[in-house]
Amino acid sequence: MSGFKLGILRLGRAAGKTKYALLDERDISLVEHFHFEAKLEVDRDGNGAKIYAYAYDVGRGRAFGQYLHELLWEKHCGGIAPGYKVIHKNSVTVDNRLENLELVPGSHSSGRSDEPFTKNREQSLYWVAIQQLPIDPLEDHLPERVRTKFYNANGEIVEEEDDSTCYYECHYAPCTNMERELREFSICGRCQQARYCGTYCQQRDWPMHKRYCREKRRPVITERPPER
Repeated sequence: MSGFKLGILRLGRAAGKTKYALLDERDISLVEHFHFEAKLEVDRDGNGAKIYAYAYDVGRGRAFGQYLHELLWEKHCGGIAPGYKVIHKNSVTVDNRLENLELVPGSHSSGRSDEPFTKNREQSLYWVAIQQLPIDPLEDHLPERVRTKFYNANGEIVEEEDDSTCYYECHYAPCTNMERELREFSICGRCQQARYCGTYCQQRDWPMHKRYCREKRRPVITERPPER
């Protein structure tokens, strides 16, 4: 990979960890005109969720944004005709190098083609690139979870914040495996925050994770008095 250059965008936190996106060197200049963030989409057919890079013009706001892979396709290959869509060939939805994008009919079913990537993920460009990044400084300062409970006039809980409706991605940075079902992945028994698709990723992530893994404390509870 001598002389080979890539752009790596920090998208912020999504699905339980900091997410990054890849793009070609020639597209790095987009950072001068766009903001980027991670956008999680839940599959309507019950196949879990996926995370995409979302771009929006710094001067116009999120209302005028679009997915990064669509933006790049239109920039280099022209518009996307009605009834067609752009997919990621290797199933890594944040790997937005042009050679990883393909225009297909809208009826095309990408399904869950995780298996081919899982088998060769350590040889993938995304896996190699993300492993080179230092630990995100925000990971060292994860805020203590605060849970708020609300009570009605009878003293009954009517609302309680939890993570029962959240999908999580494997916490190991290079891995992009996402839960297909809620709470499918195993969870770190100490901090009870980091989630992993398997023991392999959990073991590989431990040198990084142990820097800030702390035994879970009881959540700070704030209460509102019963309504009268």
